[in-house]
Amino acid sequence: MGLITYLTRIQFDFGATALIREELAILGASRPLVVTDAGIVRAGIIEYVLKTGGLDPKLPVYDGTPENPTEAAVLEARNLFLSAACDSILAVGGGSSLDLAKGVSLLATHAEPLEQYAAILGGMGKITAKKPPVIAVPTTAGTGSEVGRAALITLNDGRKLGFISPHMIPEVAICDPELTLGLPPYLTAATGMDAITHCIETYLSPRDNPPAEAIAIDGLKRAMRHIRQAVSDGSDRQARREMMMASLQGGLTFQKGLGAVHSMSHALGGLQEPRLHHGTLNAVLLPAVLRFNEPSAPEKYAEIRKAMELAPEADLAEAIAQLTKELGLPRTLAEMGVPRDCLPAMVDRAFLDHSTATNPRPITRDDFAALFEEAMDY
Repeated sequence: MGLITYLTRIQFDFGATALIREELAILGASRPLVVTDAGIVRAGIIEYVLKTGGLDPKLPVYDGTPENPTEAAVLEARNLFLSAACDSILAVGGGSSLDLAKGVSLLATHAEPLEQYAAILGGMGKITAKKPPVIAVPTTAGTGSEVGRAALITLNDGRKLGFISPHMIPEVAICDPELTLGLPPYLTAATGMDAITHCIETYLSPRDNPPAEAIAIDGLKRAMRHIRQAVSDGSDRQARREMMMASLQGGLTFQKGLGAVHSMSHALGGLQEPRLHHGTLNAVLLPAVLRFNEPSAPEKYAEIRKAMELAPEADLAEAIAQLTKELGLPRTLAEMGVPRDCLPAMVDRAFLDHSTATNPRPITRDDFAALFEEAMDY
């Protein structure tokens, strides 16, 4: 008997931030810690969210979220949560802020060390429902973290691990496309390719979940029809709405698991230097992995081509590579500044990543080594 759960409470539309106070009341909460990053604060988004949400402008704010959330930042924000006597968390930002907030919620009530709750270390069962609620407010259209059951956090030793549990899904997602209207073209492209990668990888996962597959294909269709317009004209409200919906749908399909693209991007995302954007990494890595996986899922590849409005004989990997180039993103890891001498360590980390188990084609360390080499200089 298969159990399929969808998934959490979602408020989606322009102006949805006006519902935050009401959603807090439903949760029995009134004093959230705002978790975000300094750029979101500087852009005036926190002020806007607090005002439109009917919240106290003097709520405690943690704005130290790094580009890839870290164990140190989780502990720092957790300490502020406790010292400020907060009862909930309002996460506002991209995937890093949302994942950091999930980590804060976990360690607010669960004993350290954080490492013990990592999925690949057998920690899923240690995560309980005894956690302060999280309301997630995404400001980008890509990660899907607002409905995701995982938090990706880089530990102090450099490992980027997944902390996965149904209890990690935010209690409420507030998806307001208004918050994405000011997103620059590059970040619109990079986060949009993140959403596309989520839809493709989850669809290709071998786990049996037809509802998730239907959501993934619909999300891919929306993203492919609107990503170019969202990048070229960020003020296009319809394009922004459709990209946020595609991002949400990508997150709703995480239940199927991801694949080798994410195994590799998680590994690279743990590097201290250079700091690498997750969505950009996915865009760069996706073509090589698509070439590798194609023999394992020809019928699904045909459906992906249809969703992308490609010819039946089209080279799917090359179509993604060309789209990435058209959107102004780098096409190789070398262009992103990844040093070749780090690759052996990345191979080991990717092989051990939790996403490797749901790649549609069994994959070895040698396969990962070849994929990293291909992505370095494609």
